[in-house]
Formats: sequence, structure tokens, C-alpha cells
Amino acid sequence: MFRKVLIANRGEIACRVAASCRRLGVRSVAVYSDADAGAAHVAACDEALPIGPAEAAHSYLDAQRILRAARDSGAEAIHPGYGFLSENADFARACADAGIAFIGPPPAAIDAMGLKAESKRLMHAAGVPLVPGYHDAAQDDALLAEAAAHIGWPVLIKASAGGGGKGMRAVHAAADFAAALASCRREAAAAFGNDAVLIEKLVANPRHIEIQVFADSHGRAVALFERDCSLQRRHQKVVEEAPAPGLTPAQRAALSEAAVAAAQAVGYVGAGTVEFIAEGDGAGGIRGFYFMEMNTRLQVEHPVTEMITGLDLVEWQLRVAAGEPLPDAPQAPHGHAVEVRLYAENPRNGFLPATGVLSRFALPEHVAFRVGDGAQPAALRVDSGVREGDRISPYYDPMIAKLIAWGPDRAQALARLRAALRDTRVAGLECNAEFLGRLLDEDEFGAARMDTGLIARAQERLLAPGLLPAAAALAASCALLEREQRAADTDPWSRPDAWSNGRLPARQLRWGLGGDEVEVALTRAGGDWMLALGNGAPQPLRWHAADSGAGELRLRIAHGDTTLRAHVADDAAGGCTVFVGGAQGVVRLHLGDVHGASGGTTQARLSAPMPGRVAALLAAPGDAVKAGQALVVLEAMKMEHTLHAADDGVIDAVLVTVGEQIAEGAALLRMREAETEADGAAA
Repeated sequence: MFRKVLIANRGEIACRVAASCRRLGVRSVAVYSDADAGAAHVAACDEALPIGPAEAAHSYLDAQRILRAARDSGAEAIHPGYGFLSENADFARACADAGIAFIGPPPAAIDAMGLKAESKRLMHAAGVPLVPGYHDAAQDDALLAEAAAHIGWPVLIKASAGGGGKGMRAVHAAADFAAALASCRREAAAAFGNDAVLIEKLVANPRHIEIQVFADSHGRAVALFERDCSLQRRHQKVVEEAPAPGLTPAQRAALSEAAVAAAQAVGYVGAGTVEFIAEGDGAGGIRGFYFMEMNTRLQVEHPVTEMITGLDLVEWQLRVAAGEPLPDAPQAPHGHAVEVRLYAENPRNGFLPATGVLSRFALPEHVAFRVGDGAQPAALRVDSGVREGDRISPYYDPMIAKLIAWGPDRAQALARLRAALRDTRVAGLECNAEFLGRLLDEDEFGAARMDTGLIARAQERLLAPGLLPAAAALAASCALLEREQRAADTDPWSRPDAWSNGRLPARQLRWGLGGDEVEVALTRAGGDWMLALGNGAPQPLRWHAADSGAGELRLRIAHGDTTLRAHVADDAAGGCTVFVGGAQGVVRLHLGDVHGASGGTTQARLSAPMPGRVAALLAAPGDAVKAGQALVVLEAMKMEHTLHAADDGVIDAVLVTVGEQIAEGAALLRMREAETEADGAAA
């Protein structure tokens, strides 16, 4: 076993690897960029070395800086985690040249599986079933369009050199092919440095099922059961579970055999995931399956496999890389596990990534992390690379945490995960916790009748307003009064009731929740509060408050016949985040004219909703555009985001250039109203 391992990654996977190293008595070395000097993964390791500026290209993706840190620290091996350099064959070769063990597969296996087109040819030779498609090296746009038409619509364009949903687009008609291909090429080039693509037939009712494989340097390969990753958005996994529901024993065996054959075909060593697309039968089962790709690394969703096997997959990686043979694999899975990915993003605003400080990050109680001892797994596990008070920056993936629940069966695992999401509270920036909770409550998912299109079909329900404005205003009002009362106990002159024991004039508040507003009238007679919502009649108001930590109040509220429990966390911008029954929302106290300026404005500007890089400009000065028309493509947090015109108009000026790095709120272009015929005649 190694004595010291450098972890060439950041965030939750670096913390995860460090935990296994600590359990095994292996010293761990963190590397960090300027943006990560105080990050959780730095504190989790025994040593830490700086490797450059915040931009990943000059730090976590700089192979020479990583190797220099390994040499300087005396590390015998490098664990690449996932992402960054984990599937970079040149980096694996550089490690070998430097006499440092690469905790991953041989470079030849990375090469073979790293290019999807090449891997499809190898799998065909190995007898692994494939989706009909175009996998050749020729990349002329016209040739690709012809190949897509020959395959038959709809088709899927996929970046040949990568995964994670980047550089992937579904195309349903020939007229949409050119634009989708251009977008795929840009995203693939930015993410993988290679804009080559392949084209495949889009499978009906698709389910995404993958097999965890492991191989050692002694010629042995095993499959550690399957995971279902069908709940996806933009081809990125949202929920993962193991084992996959609805499969027959024969289908499970066939999938495992195909996965092991795929690994052996490329001389694989270490942890890998063989991914299949399966054709669903509409009733929770599958009709057949096809090879998609092999990820030559540990996967983000590996904890669900650990939960049903009792194994520590990172320990297996370390032992195999050190030349040890694989231990015995379990013969059957134990129970069921489900994982969700908690992201800093705004689901109701196109899932745009969010940046900012985690002013509140409260996890469920009784969280445990235990793998590797073969014992019954903990009911709930949380993997995270951030802490309360940390900043989510625009430079890296916006994952906050992974929540993983285990149960003796699928129903119990889902019940525990739903409860965990209700008890998880994030304030200071937007997150997808409420969206995830609703997704777990979807009837199709509960009945295991899911496919990769479920989120798109259920989007209206999943993104409907959650926290009711009245409940939000009620909780925010009680929190405000509680804080004022506490301030008055310290400074009596600050009391808002001016020391009066009589009836006071109504105090008017106006709370904003997204696009909704609720007016509140507060009166107090003696020691009793009365509250009126909107035009409603005043009702008695009572509450009990307790501190939950980090400036958060836990409230029990009675208003007339209404009772509710809520948490309210203040934020730095003068508002608060209200959590009620699994729903949450940012509430602001509006002052002055909340309706803004009067109408008649003839100019508007399109601003960046997040920091990022301008990937494409789709309109030029003088162009007449329609509402909903695509204008600018931004690349942020490894994905492309298209910004559209809110109204009809004419582009007055473009204020940025392609390739420019811009800040959140930066003006991208100016628009003016289009002149009508009457305007022209008047001129």
C-alpha cells in the first residue's frame, strides 16, 4: 500500500478520497488553486500545496503543476478523482514517466475508451451490442448531416471525446441539425479540447443503466451490480439508484457479462463504469440494451454502489494501483440506495448556476458515513466539499453535496431520502433542493416507470411555484418581529411599538417572493399581535422561536386557524430565506415604489445572469429580432447557456466579443423598439 497519495482534484471527491486514505493510514496531499485556499478539501488532507490561479486550465488541468506538487510532497501516487485530468491518457503517461503511480487504468485503455467512435468499434469486435449510428473519423458537416438522415430522425449528436452531457444534443428534424452540431462542437471543444462528434439513433423510452466494473493487474475483472441513472436533465444525471429496478435476473446477468467483456477488451485495470442505453417497455422493465460508453474513472454516483455492497471503492482503487489482487466481490446486493445531487442553481430560471456565499448550510441530523467494513450501511450519507460560510465560485462545478439514502428496499430508501431533503436547508444562493424533493414524489418515478425524458415531461409540475406567498410573508413577519423584540430586550429604545401599552396604528409591510407580493398589516394591543394578510381580516398572531444556528430561527406559528412550522435564515442582502414543509423561497421586504419606473422605455439591455465566457453571438447591430429569439450563448460552469430576447426589437449595439470573460450583470447588448410603419411615416 502507498504511504502518501496526492489528490489531483477538489471539492467533494477530494474529501471523499481523503477519508479513505485516513481510514487506511495513508497520508493525503491536497492541491488548491487561488480560489480554493480555504476550501474544505484542503482542510481534509494532511498536507496541501498551491498550484496556481483560479482558472482550472492554469491549475487543476495543468499536468506539470500537478506533477511538480507530487514530487515536492514526496507522494508515491496520484488519485485524479473524476473530471479534470482523470481521463487524460497523456497525464497517465506523464505520471509513469515521473515514476509516480496513476490511480486509474493504463493509458492505452483510456485512449481506447476516451474516444467514443473508437470505443464503439472495439465493442463491436467484442460482441457488445451497439446502437445504430455513425462512428467514423470523417467529420465534414455535410457528411454528418447525410449520415444523420440515413440513420433516421430523431438522432443524438454526442461529443466523441467526453461525457457528462457536454457536447450532446437531440435533433428531431433535418432543419435543426446544423445549429445543434455547431453548439455541440463548441461545447465539446471547450470541455475536452476536441470537437469531433458521433451520431446515434435516439432510442425510444430510454433508460440509462450502468455497471460498476473493477479489474486488477492479475487478469481478473468483476462487475459490482448495476445503477439506474435515468433521471437526467440536459443529459446530466440528477438522481441515481442501485440496483436498477425492474430488471429480470437474466437481464442483470447479461448486462454484467457485457460490461466485463468491454473492460477485458481494452486490458482495463482499476475502477470503471460501462454505460448502457436500454429501451424501456413502458411498464418499468426493459426490452434490450446497447453500449454507450465507458467512463475510465470513479463515477460521481459511486456511493450508491458502496451502500449496497458495503465496499470502499476508493480503497479498492488504491490496492489495485499498488499491485494487489482484487478481493472477493459480493454475490448479491444488500438493500437499495438512492442518491441526489444538490446543486447551486435556479431551477425556475432555466437551471442557471448560482454563485455566492453559503450563509446557511444545514444538513439532516443523524448523518453517517460508513463504507468498507461490510456492515449494514448507514441510513443516510452526505458527501460534500463545502461548508457553511464557503463561497460557490463561477470557476468550478456548482455541486453543493450528494445526499445518499439506504433502505432494505426501494420504498424505504426513497422515504428516507425525501425526509433528508426536507431537513436540508441552503441559504445565501439558489439551490435545487425543492426541485429534487418534487422529483422523488413523481408518480412515475415512485412506480419505477421512469426514462430519461421524465423530467422534461413533468417540468410544469416540478417547477411550479412552491412556497406559498402567504406562508412566506407570515414566517418572514414573525422572524422580523422576533428579531426586533430581541433587539428591544437589549436596547429598549429600539422597540417598534414605542413603549405603548395601548392600540397602535397598523404597521404596513410589503413582502416580495419572486414575482409575487403580499401586503401585511400588523397591529398590537397590549401584548397581543394581530396580523392581516392582503385584504383579509386581522387574525391573532402567536409564535415561538428558537435559534438553529448561523442566524437561523426555528418558528412555530399560529395565525387564526392556520398553524405552520418554518425556518427563517437571514441573508447578507437584507432579505431572508424561508423554509416551510420542503419548500423554500427568498423573501424581501419591499420599500418605496415596488412597481418601478413607468412604461414607455424605448431601450433595454440584455445582461449576463451569471459570470462566464461569451461562446457565441447570434445577432448583430441592426438586426430585427423577435421575442424568444436566441441572441447570446454563454459558457459557464462547463455548460452552454443560451440567452433569448424578451421582446421584439432591433439590436442597437453589441457590447461584448466572442471569447470575452464577463461578470454577472454585465451588459451584453442593447436593444430598441422596432419602428412601426406609423413611426416611419412620421419621420
